[in-house]
Amino acid sequence: MPFMNSAESEARKALNRLRRALEKAERELQALEGALAHAEGGDFPTAEYQRANESVRTLITFVDEEAARLQEKILHAGGLEPGRIRRG
Repeated sequence: MPFMNSAESEARKALNRLRRALEKAERELQALEGALAHAEGGDFPTAEYQRANESVRTLITFVDEEAARLQEKILHAGGLEPGRIRRG
């Protein structure tokens, strides 16, 4: 089972890195939107930026769901029921 623990650990690390990268992308997109919206005024493509922001949020939600799914698999493999774990 050491291989599984290593694979699970690598998957968790990758999910965390991806989430941080997506959060940064979200912040940078918002900064770009703010700067360009101010500079371009009425010519700014608001709808396109809204769609881009929604896409990033969708990816963040996906990463969160995958992290929860992986956690559930890890707990189940360890003989624990995910809903019965208390967080302190």
